[in-house]
Amino acid sequence: MSRSNLPSRTLLSLFTAAGFSSLAHAQVGAASDKQGIEELEQRLLVLERKLEIQNEEAVTKAKDAPVVSAAEKGFSLKNAKGDVELRFTALGQIDHRAFIDDDGAFRDGFVTRRLRPTLQGSLSKLVGFRFTPEFAGTTGTGDSASIVDAYFDLKFHPAASLRAGKQKGLLGLERLQSGGAISLTERGYVTELVPNRDLGVMLCGELAQSTVSYAVGVFNGTTDGRDVAQADDGLKEFQGRVFFEPFKNDYGFFKGLGVGLAASSGAKDGAGNNFVARYRTPGQNQFFTPNEAGVVASGKHTRYVPQAYFYRNNVGVLAEYAVSEQDLTRGGTERSLKSDGYNVLASFVLTGEDASYRGLKPAMPYTIGAPGWGTVELVARVGALEVGDEAFAGATTGATANRLANPTSQAKKAESYGAGINWYLTQNAKLSADYNFTQFEGGGGGTAAAPLDRRDEKAVFTRLTVQY
Repeated sequence: MSRSNLPSRTLLSLFTAAGFSSLAHAQVGAASDKQGIEELEQRLLVLERKLEIQNEEAVTKAKDAPVVSAAEKGFSLKNAKGDVELRFTALGQIDHRAFIDDDGAFRDGFVTRRLRPTLQGSLSKLVGFRFTPEFAGTTGTGDSASIVDAYFDLKFHPAASLRAGKQKGLLGLERLQSGGAISLTERGYVTELVPNRDLGVMLCGELAQSTVSYAVGVFNGTTDGRDVAQADDGLKEFQGRVFFEPFKNDYGFFKGLGVGLAASSGAKDGAGNNFVARYRTPGQNQFFTPNEAGVVASGKHTRYVPQAYFYRNNVGVLAEYAVSEQDLTRGGTERSLKSDGYNVLASFVLTGEDASYRGLKPAMPYTIGAPGWGTVELVARVGALEVGDEAFAGATTGATANRLANPTSQAKKAESYGAGINWYLTQNAKLSADYNFTQFEGGGGGTAAAPLDRRDEKAVFTRLTVQY
């Protein structure tokens, strides 16, 4: 090989070596980049999986999280399944009572009629509960500070639920209405003849696609119109009610018709407010009680109460009749004292909403600075309560005195006529005003042979109701 070719060959070798070196470095770099990409992809997959797990956990937590709500019907807290719930509701009513031409016989003024917070709900699909204290203390009304409801439900089936504890009596149709839904400020005379609240066990349910409802129970028993919270004489009372709404699921003329019958049978043995009746007017003034010394309940006490209502568009009618018959003893003589009473109540909704047994909900609630005036309802009621003649019969003096009541101080009969107006501003607020005129037979002095009639009672009641 000649010297002239050496440099060129050397340069060629150098370039060739450099090329191979660059190619090797490029291959190494490419391999390194590929590995980095794979590592990055792996990291992205891991991150995506972590995000999926987090999302799954969030969805699971959301499914198990309690649901809190606040609405017109109260506040509630319940689990996601809806079978465990705690609800808080309340009813408050402030009244003003005024009596016309009574010469100061009755006291005018403001009264806290009801102040009732309520805790109710369910512990499962089976177990329910309700607890309602009463913080209003109104002397003579039967609603003094106390526990008005305290019971548990075992809801086996819509056709059969068991309720145990202090609860409303089963007999009166108006009695079973909520205090916030009644049409006049005070219930009528039939409510004076049936138990208010009692302590016991009841089985109730609905049958035939909810067109038939029933309730039967055994209770401690109490006198007409009153509460009882404990076993005061060891005796028991059986109560039952069946109510039919045959056209409830139709859309015909009689859809809002309901008729029923309630009855009770038991016994009382003793003296005092839970044993002997005290009857009041719609003005909440007592007009009759067996007031002679030594009168005691001494045996059987029965009641029966036929009842009905009919609601059609903006018109409603509610009617019921009650008979209460109780054995009373004085001076060794036992008598069966029979009292009966009735109410017929009519309502007309001026603003066009449908009348209802369960109260009204304004289609256009009252709103400040905007359209909407709420719902206006006119109501009227006639009713009477009469005590049997046997209450005033018998000897009045001596060792054999056995008369149950003095006709000069206790009226034999009260008959009332009432009218009123209700303004539902919203579902939660209602203003009411009504006038009740009551006439009496007896109880106004004179002599036992010729008792005078008590002065007519003219009561004007107004009320603010707030409920949620």
